[in-house]
Amino acid sequence: MAIETITYGFGETKLGDILVAASGAGLAAILIGDDHGRLRRELGDTLPDMELAEDQAGLAAWIAAVEQLVDTPHTALDLPLDLRGSDLERAVWTALARIPPGETTTYGALARSLPVAATAQEVGAACAANRLAVIIPCHRVVKADGSISGYRWGAHRKRRLINMEGVA
Repeated sequence: MAIETITYGFGETKLGDILVAASGAGLAAILIGDDHGRLRRELGDTLPDMELAEDQAGLAAWIAAVEQLVDTPHTALDLPLDLRGSDLERAVWTALARIPPGETTTYGALARSLPVAATAQEVGAACAANRLAVIIPCHRVVKADGSISGYRWGAHRKRRLINMEGVA
């Protein structure tokens, strides 16, 4: 059986460096951080059975589109997505994609809205497993009291994204 190749490249945004990765099916990861080496390791940890190949030039148009999305998270991104996850994770990610920019919901409310049974903690775990920062807007989910909780790429980035979208 052939090993699938994931190509990736790096960009820069208001939130820090990004790693954009693509498979034959579409956008496989948008990771945010401060160090290219660490982002590359995170990609390898997230997609452990894939061959990774840097292709900055080949992904230049996608990287530019993702940079624009991260810097203006209320805009749309029209790229195919390669969503890999459990049925519950994909249900959570689909529900997250329906939250309009400028709005938030709670982990519990999102859990109650799903077509499958889930707890607020399971929604949080699905958010943590999300590899597509901003396009699957985990940053739009807050604690029941409205406060900011964890975010895979740092609570400070979550707060900044929420502020960039104009959430009150």
